[in-house]
Amino acid sequence: MDPSRRGQPRLSVRLPSVNLASDISNTVVPLPDLPPISALFLIDFDVKAGYTIAWKQAAPGIELEGLVEYKSLPSGLHTVSDDLIYFVHQGAHAGLSAFVNMPCDEEDARNARMIAVGVLVPLSYGRLGRAWRHADGLKELAVKLAEDRKRTGLLEAYWSKAKSQEEPVPDLPRTDALLESPLVGAHTPKLKQGHNRNRSASDGTVLSQPGNRLSSHHPAWSLVPLLDTFGPLIFPIHRAALLRKRILLSCHAPVHEMCNFVYNISVLSNIPLSVTEILGSDSPSQRLRPLFSIGVHDINFLQEDFEASKRPRTKTDDNVANEAGTGWVACTTDSILAMKDTLWDMLITMPPPYAPNAKERVWPTVECPQGVPVRATQRDLRRFRALKGGLSRLKTTTPGPRPAAESPPAEHTPGIHLTTGAFPSTGVDSDEALDKIVEPISWTALAYSGFLWWASAGEQGRSDEQEEAALDASLLADLGPSTPSMSAPSSGRRLSGGMGDSVNSLAGRRATLSTDDDEARTELAIIAYFHRLTTQMLSVMADAVDNSEQERYEDDEDEDTDAAVDESEESSPLQRGVTGREELGPVQLGSHAVESMGLDVWNGHDAHFVRELASLYFDREVRIEGKGVEVCGVRVC
Repeated sequence: MDPSRRGQPRLSVRLPSVNLASDISNTVVPLPDLPPISALFLIDFDVKAGYTIAWKQAAPGIELEGLVEYKSLPSGLHTVSDDLIYFVHQGAHAGLSAFVNMPCDEEDARNARMIAVGVLVPLSYGRLGRAWRHADGLKELAVKLAEDRKRTGLLEAYWSKAKSQEEPVPDLPRTDALLESPLVGAHTPKLKQGHNRNRSASDGTVLSQPGNRLSSHHPAWSLVPLLDTFGPLIFPIHRAALLRKRILLSCHAPVHEMCNFVYNISVLSNIPLSVTEILGSDSPSQRLRPLFSIGVHDINFLQEDFEASKRPRTKTDDNVANEAGTGWVACTTDSILAMKDTLWDMLITMPPPYAPNAKERVWPTVECPQGVPVRATQRDLRRFRALKGGLSRLKTTTPGPRPAAESPPAEHTPGIHLTTGAFPSTGVDSDEALDKIVEPISWTALAYSGFLWWASAGEQGRSDEQEEAALDASLLADLGPSTPSMSAPSSGRRLSGGMGDSVNSLAGRRATLSTDDDEARTELAIIAYFHRLTTQMLSVMADAVDNSEQERYEDDEDEDTDAAVDESEESSPLQRGVTGREELGPVQLGSHAVESMGLDVWNGHDAHFVRELASLYFDREVRIEGKGVEVCGVRVC
């Protein structure tokens, strides 16, 4: 930590109220219908030649041949009738292609016509360049061209309308781009001296303003399916994303939903700008790179990126070069990538397409290299159930979105699946299904809780449960309608108490908000939840690091006072200013701090995560002081 911070007030985690009806909307510029494109192309499948570019237009300097045809059409698309595929092109452009597989009478084409119409959009407009706004137009073009491939005049017209005019990218946030940045609010109060940090506007609350609605193909509409698909596994995935690991989703066609999952995992693991000031100077990127759909042709890139991760980080103005080796999240339909465990740090294997018809719930499998399985902890399970309950209560205060051109697809509009679907909180069947993805309670934790229950007649156990419930409730606090202003940091409350009824209070907040105001409120609450969870982890760690440095600084002052003048002259004045790991020593982190981070103090994987987090973001070693019970000087658990 910066020595200049010594003597300042101790770090504290506060959760200011979030205003869903502030005047931020006055600064939001209306979003144009389509972002400008840098390239437009038509890919046709030939039985003999394979996928070929049949028509193309591109801005000067953009190469398409031998690149976009493989990225636009991942393996396995011949088994589906249509799909939307997102990808990244040479680090500077986001790509979107609309694929159509239409029956035809041509025997030479094996009675199937498969084409794709795609665009490239500059990444200066966000991690996906808002390419989803072209989805409807591309799908319409693909259908018409599948019926008659000679109608290339449609492509000419679309290119003329949407091509980039080299206009400067607007600085103000736009509706669909509000989920892109770790900080999306225009009016974020400036932090006072000290560490009473405000809630980052990345909570996404600006989107709830009148008229600011997500477009129908925005990836954020897949946030609820993301939680419904992974259940409590979303938390170890989130922790891996915070550590900027290389996360690969191995899936089957279609890939549209998986590309949305890639986008959302990246968004959920953003580092809010409100906590960046407490991080080390060499801390990783504020976001995890989404690569979207990748294949065998990207193996060389992945290998080069891995080699770049071994090199020392350098500051550069080149965003593409600066992100090299910083971790990523992507999806693939090529199983060979899943077999090469040197290419990734975490592999998520999605269930096959027929899994929803199975009698028992089929979960994704998560593993590290060499087949090491990753499962959720007992703490993750309790947290997920709390999140599910909070979102269901939030849903009761939110009317369903009205059908309109900008409303989400039909499959995302029903009530939130988490309330009654994949993850009921009780029932024998659900407990059996959970055994596959949740680690069992350790004997040490069981012995400790049993002894504590006996020694305190159950009082201590209830107190711990209430504190944990309050901690979880605080992550969804003030996200319902009619909340106070977010510009009053003094109204924030500590995580340690006073928040027990925060989630329950969501159900009681009934405001006369319009349908536009409430649209996507559940999705925004999910983003806010994970950004607050990230803030919570990093803030507690920063507290521990700051306290460790303060204690060392005070010890140095005491030594200087007791030392003789001649001895102090002989010692080097620079020796006490060294800030390396060896000189500073490990940071002592108690079990209560680990619990305050929302982690399982009994779980070895969570302890390893804490050590990696401290090393990555603060360049410090951590020594964790676990819980335990001693009887007559003998540790029994």
